[in-house]
Parts: sequence; C-alpha cells; structure tokens
Amino acid sequence: MEKACDYFLNKGYSCSESVVMGAVEEGLVPKEILDVATSFSGGMGIGCLCGAVAGAQIVIGYLHGKNKTNMARAYAKKFVEEFKNIHKATCCKVLTANFKDNFNSPERKNHCVNMVESSSKILKEILKEAKETVG
Repeated sequence: MEKACDYFLNKGYSCSESVVMGAVEEGLVPKEILDVATSFSGGMGIGCLCGAVAGAQIVIGYLHGKNKTNMARAYAKKFVEEFKNIHKATCCKVLTANFKDNFNSPERKNHCVNMVESSSKILKEILKEAKETVG
C-alpha cells in the first residue's frame, strides 16, 4: 500500500482509486474493484466522505464483508476512529476547506496526499491486525 501516494501524485489516480490500487499492488484485492472506487473520488463528486477513506472502506468490505469474516463494520468503525484521530474529520469539504476556491490546484493535491497516506497506513495496520485475529 506504500505505492498509493505515487498513484495519487504521479499516475493520474484519484484519492479513492489510489488507496484501492495500493491494495491491488499488495495482492489483497482484484483490480476489478478499482472501478467501484472511481465514484468515491472528491467526496463522491460533491465533497462528502473523503475518497481516501472510502477507498479503504471498499477494501475492508471486500476482504471482511458479510460472506467472508463478517467483520467489515467493526473494522470500518476502527478505521474511521483512527483517521479522525489524525485528521479530525472524514468529510472532504472539511478536510479541503482551505482549497475550496481551487479544488484542482496542485496545493490541494499536495494536501490530499496526506489523507491517502494516512488511509493506506491505517488500512494496512487494520488488515494486519485482522489477519492475526481472524486468520
């Protein structure tokens, strides 16, 4: 998942897509779920939930959903709590409030890479813990 930031900054992937691609690179999820992540970019296009958070949630759901470990909701909650401990919010509009006049600016992108990085790190830790707990 270390490559998520590179996907975001250098390869044309959105925040949500970058987190998912990091998981794809790790062999955790199939590349086919990348298309699911696209609609979560930029807070679902209107600035709601941070796309990096949504990308991590997609991976959690894929790996731990109802027909697998059924732990997705617990891990999703833990993820959000950890993310909020770092960034204080999960809303794209709140996280990017200083860039509302120029959402497509390089400065905003350099700011948002922090959310991609945090999401990837938190996700990696949760999945590591899940593997140790659930198997």
